Amino acid sequence: MAGDENPQPANAAEVLERLGRLSLRELSMDSLLQTVADLSKTVMPGNPEVSVTLLVGNDPTLMASTGQLAVDLDERQYERDHGPCLHAARTGEVVEVADARTDSRWRDYFSRAVERGCLSSLSVPLRVDEDQQVSGALNVYARDADAFDEDSRAAATRFGPYAAVAAGNLHAYQSARDMADNLRIALESRAVIDQANGVLIERYKITPDQAFQLLAQASMHANRKVRDIADHLVHTGEFPLR
Repeated sequence: MAGDENPQPANAAEVLERLGRLSLRELSMDSLLQTVADLSKTVMPGNPEVSVTLLVGNDPTLMASTGQLAVDLDERQYERDHGPCLHAARTGEVVEVADARTDSRWRDYFSRAVERGCLSSLSVPLRVDEDQQVSGALNVYARDADAFDEDSRAAATRFGPYAAVAAGNLHAYQSARDMADNLRIALESRAVIDQANGVLIERYKITPDQAFQLLAQASMHANRKVRDIADHLVHTGEFPLR
């Protein structure tokens, strides 16, 4: 490839300086990860596409990408549950593919990579949150074979911590949001159950413990959640005694 299709890589030191000036107050987590991917692409040789994958437990998620090639190759690995991206994320090892046409490690994946025009790749592990079993990888998919030299490997490794911090912050934010949503649902459930208890206490002149036991029994007999039984009682007044 020649001309504009294979531009000269940008200066890694200048790009790293730009990354260092980025502020979480000015960018969303998604935007920050996308910026890391976009800037990584400008540094790497081989006219590449770049992706950032986050692995929570054993479930991979594509967090950012610079083009369809990266999306296709990441998703192919997710489908097969193996490949350089997932291996880097799971083992903490940098994985380089010099030539997908001759590499024997993940042949079914490499056949797709060659078909899509990717002949070499570099996956840098991201240490996000070991306690929460969260890891990731910064993936560079190059269209040329043997695309990476020592300088490009070093640059990719230096980009890793920026992606790891951004991915970690994004995961923490999403986890906190999910926890808040779960807490809200739990509080709403508690409120409607308390209301239903009050209805039963008044209707049958029983204690709070006895009222909850009635709800629990109705839940088991109807094979429905206690909250659903309580909600039905509160809104309709209907309650099966047995």
